[in-house]
Amino acid sequence: MRVAPNPNGPWHIGHARMGAVVGTYKQLYDGSFICRFDDTDPDTKRPDLAAYDAILDAIGYLGFEPDAVLRASDRLETYYDYAHRLIDHGGAYTCSCAAETFSELKNAGEPCTHRDKPPAQVHEEFDTMVAGGYEQGEMVLRVRTNIEHKNPALRDWVAFRIVDRPHPRDTAADYRCWPMLDFQSGIDDHLTDVTHIIRGIDLQDSAKRQGFVYDYFDWEYPEVVHWGRVSVDEYEVSLSTSTLSERIQAGDLNGWDDPRAPTVASLRRRGIKGDALVAAMTELGVSASNVNLSMSSVYSANRELIDDAANRLFFVRGEPAEFPVRGGPDAGAPPVHPDYDSRGRRTLPVNDGVAVEQADCPAEGERVWLKGYGPVRRANGVFEYTDDDLSVTNNGVDIVHWVPAETSVSLRLRTIKGDVTGLAEPRVTRVTPEEHRSVRAGWVRTGRQHHAAGRVLRTPMIGSAVVRTGRNSSGSVYLRRTY
Repeated sequence: MRVAPNPNGPWHIGHARMGAVVGTYKQLYDGSFICRFDDTDPDTKRPDLAAYDAILDAIGYLGFEPDAVLRASDRLETYYDYAHRLIDHGGAYTCSCAAETFSELKNAGEPCTHRDKPPAQVHEEFDTMVAGGYEQGEMVLRVRTNIEHKNPALRDWVAFRIVDRPHPRDTAADYRCWPMLDFQSGIDDHLTDVTHIIRGIDLQDSAKRQGFVYDYFDWEYPEVVHWGRVSVDEYEVSLSTSTLSERIQAGDLNGWDDPRAPTVASLRRRGIKGDALVAAMTELGVSASNVNLSMSSVYSANRELIDDAANRLFFVRGEPAEFPVRGGPDAGAPPVHPDYDSRGRRTLPVNDGVAVEQADCPAEGERVWLKGYGPVRRANGVFEYTDDDLSVTNNGVDIVHWVPAETSVSLRLRTIKGDVTGLAEPRVTRVTPEEHRSVRAGWVRTGRQHHAAGRVLRTPMIGSAVVRTGRNSSGSVYLRRTY
């Protein structure tokens, strides 16, 4: 099987479906996974040189390694060879009709005057195309099909055309005669022994067009499954490479890995495991109906993968309420992870008081249980330690999260919706120019062992998040939500 991306940009989430399914089939049936870059359109869907490696990185992120990597732009001479063979079989002819003229004839089911050229003339004119002897639009090579076919889209379709704009790859920049996708991919599928193809339902005509070429060569066509489009919830940006590129260029998104972008790079940067995306994509199946990927299914799969590794931390949202603590221990000692005693406990000092969410603030005379510390009662602006046991939490005493009042770290949390918190010095929100839409969301306590860049942390208040830049000299920390 193969994935055949057009490298006109990094993969969005929808593109990952093909990589996930083909890679999974390869593992299940000990098959072959080919990645072939269909990069034979230097103009309309112009390749992005950075996208080749970005797509291979995305496949690796999903957990797969292609058995072979091909670039169609390296294989022009092969396509020229098979074009000549097709001419020998009477299956192709050169045509210099204006596009509008041929369209009228095709729609009427009538052949043009070039259809019955002798093969020698067709070979010569095609060689002239390859040599750059025609201007763009002056000459094409057509596959001879059934000019009266009930589907006009299948009537004598174009196999090669002239493109004046040079290909961005240096090794292909001198070529001007380029195959259309249906010819190029059909030849490659046969030559690379592809036995099964998955493609979008909007490409059903491709198999029919290629079928004419396969019949001329007496080749067996691969098994084909057509599946519907995939949409993704939560995001405000469409699954479109061109749209994403425009939004990035306009400054609406801060690159392909912006968490607001529905891209593989974004998920990876947010700490979402490739296996989680694969699990969610394969659950969609290969139905011809359009399907919707709920990001909740990705997050659910990701939680199962990261929960054991994600150390816990406390988080207090919004502007906190602060209270001195009297009469209790000098510090709280919540576990680093509730399921792994071997990881030890965090030390959260209370000497300078504690901060809790406004919504968790008890009324005068009422108690709360500071998680990892113990019970306190609010009395005259102070939290007094009460020495109650945990049974009081069964009688209306809430268990609340808290952070040290003076040594907490201001948090910037970036989410899909663009609501990001301010990373700053303790107690101060600093908003960088590129994150001017940010808002402060809360305070977090992180021990030094918990904030290395790339580490996944978990709090019941916000779910899981991955540290992006670690802690700077002023004690600030970046987090990106992983759920």
